[in-house]
Amino acid sequence: MSKKILMLVGDFVEDYEVMVPFQALQIAGHQVDAICPDKKAGQTVRTAIHDFEGDQTYTEKRGHNFTLNATFADVRAEDYDALVIPGGRAPEYLRLHASVLEIVRHFADTKKPIASICHGAQILAAAGVVRNRKVNAYPACAPEVTAGGGEYVSLPFEGAITDGNLVTGPAWTAHVEWLKQFLVVLG
Repeated sequence: MSKKILMLVGDFVEDYEVMVPFQALQIAGHQVDAICPDKKAGQTVRTAIHDFEGDQTYTEKRGHNFTLNATFADVRAEDYDALVIPGGRAPEYLRLHASVLEIVRHFADTKKPIASICHGAQILAAAGVVRNRKVNAYPACAPEVTAGGGEYVSLPFEGAITDGNLVTGPAWTAHVEWLKQFLVVLG
């Protein structure tokens, strides 16, 4: 059965972490509305490509322009069945928007499916929805998960974890497992 899924994005969202789930979930028959605070349908956000090239952390390169297909100001969280939060650098400033945190809290409070990957955990922690939850994210986000009262679960970079309605993973390298688990939670 087709679900209506909301995706929170912003400038310098990780390229693969927005493009792949956006398209894969549509291929699976779901409607995916991608929104960004202060932007409208038809506008774009810039993406960043994060790669693992042997350095102590990921590298970053300019990605593509990703076109939003819904207007942030028009969206009502209660009209959606699930939420997707990609990573990249966007979560570090999206978590400063009270309206973004309200959206996340709606999905957590109503126990609707939430899929977060990589730095998306920064938004989850800022919204206060990781307490007593098992969460994975990019390892640099582990302190935020634990400070928010969550249990950071270390996984291989191809792994993902489900805790009730919450599906989390470390990076785009986990897409296969992360999306499989999210599709199960979606029903």
